[in-house]
Amino acid sequence: MEDGADRTPRGSSAHRFRRDGDLEVLEWPALDDLGLEVAVTTRRGGVSAGPYDSLNLGLHVGDDPEAVVENRRRAAGTVGATLDELVVGAQVHGRRVAQVTRAEAGRGATSSADALGGVDGLVTVDPGVTLVTLVADCVPVVLADPIAGVLAAVHAGWRGTVARVLDSALAAMAGLGSHPGDVVAALGPAVPPEHYQVGPEVAQAARAGLGAEGADGALRTDPDGRWRLDLWVANHQVLVEAGVPANQVLVASVPTGSPGPFFSDRERRPCGRFALLARLRP
Repeated sequence: MEDGADRTPRGSSAHRFRRDGDLEVLEWPALDDLGLEVAVTTRRGGVSAGPYDSLNLGLHVGDDPEAVVENRRRAAGTVGATLDELVVGAQVHGRRVAQVTRAEAGRGATSSADALGGVDGLVTVDPGVTLVTLVADCVPVVLADPIAGVLAAVHAGWRGTVARVLDSALAAMAGLGSHPGDVVAALGPAVPPEHYQVGPEVAQAARAGLGAEGADGALRTDPDGRWRLDLWVANHQVLVEAGVPANQVLVASVPTGSPGPFFSDRERRPCGRFALLARLRP
């Protein structure tokens, strides 16, 4: 599809930036009314140095582990949590989703060795358990059903997007009593389509995973005929097709990379990771 007007869903995003001491986070005020504590960290307010300056939350990118753990302690505080309430998965760009309870609190928080293996989505019904999604271009997504009291946090890069990881998350939520029509979704900062050139194999995978209509909405070509993928549009489409009302999908279409405050792996390597942190308010 030829590039034209910006098709990224931006309506009702209602996000804002908030200072929390030295940290700055992005949040959706509408989620506060649902009994949630949700924040997306920026790169500001941490103790890491060099390319990880300063609030790097990734233990797997070559940064000093002690600095990362301190950064995570600070980040946890932005949603009123402690380090031992965080749950971190070992993300693999797949569609597997795991349910977590208080028994998993602290998994992956201070070491990758005990992170939940091979999962790109975390679901819980336990207040206080804090779900963590690490990103640096992929889309961090929070899904909340305030009626059933179910919360999910999901990592959606291009592979997870076309594999419909959000379908897996909604199915896991349904197993806990949730209904898609009651779900409110929020999509966080990610690589914008104008900076996300992909090859024909990705375009083919998008068509296979999203269907012709979904792929046509999410794919575009630039004047040189190169493909661009809009991860916000693609995941918005997956949610709506699954039964989440379009007006309940909030998109903070804030780009990663310079000059903004979010790490971008495509722009610079090595680089840090920012995070979506989400929990049901205790």
